[in-house]
Amino acid sequence: MRITARFAAPATTFALLLGAVGCSSGTGAPAAGASPDPKGSAASAAPSGTPGPAVGSPAPKAKDARLERSALEQGDLPGYQVSAQGKNPNAPVGQPQADKKACQPLADIMGDKPDPAAHETVNRGVGSQKQVGLAVSASVSSYDESDARRVIARLREAVAACGSGFTATVQKQSGTYRDVKAVPYKAAGDESVSWTTTASGEGVSAQVHLLVVREGARIVRLMALNVAAAGQKASVPQEVADKQLEKVRKAA
Repeated sequence: MRITARFAAPATTFALLLGAVGCSSGTGAPAAGASPDPKGSAASAAPSGTPGPAVGSPAPKAKDARLERSALEQGDLPGYQVSAQGKNPNAPVGQPQADKKACQPLADIMGDKPDPAAHETVNRGVGSQKQVGLAVSASVSSYDESDARRVIARLREAVAACGSGFTATVQKQSGTYRDVKAVPYKAAGDESVSWTTTASGEGVSAQVHLLVVREGARIVRLMALNVAAAGQKASVPQEVADKQLEKVRKAA
């Protein structure tokens, strides 16, 4: 089942989340805008004949090869479609701003990066072919290890402080997150934090599960919801978390 316009349109609540997911769930085909190349190669992203950088322009920043190797690829997870794609063009750009200072780490986690201190982030969309509608946004980010530790500490504090919810805004578009609750989750990293929330925007509401794991100086961010039945509780599948963390360890 493809993510429909109804679920892809709302800005902070779903465009940030579903823009990162960006893949179909249950069909085995990437959504519009997704790269057909599971590795998201430059060759698949640019049409034939696209000119290169102008002479004298600064060289593009070299990508972290180990970070790229740590990202999920098609074939890593039987029963799931994995896509590497650019951001949903309908999604706003940047880090959301929370209306409560204590909740800013929870707003950050919905942004382009899990936290402003991230050096680089690679994103994947994961759609379940076993559970219709289940979609997971998976990302891996590189940090200085001290900053990675602070990400987890700040998230734990924010989950504890923001149970009643908060509003996040980016590019004048807002979404609300209610009923923030810590939930147990067995993750094989150095440390982790897991919580659920009800995300709402533009008349649409969905149950969302978020899992953030630190493995050394890497932060893994996993966000799950059911795009076929947004009111249903969703959980990051254990096999998705396990495979993602396995790849991070192997690439380190």
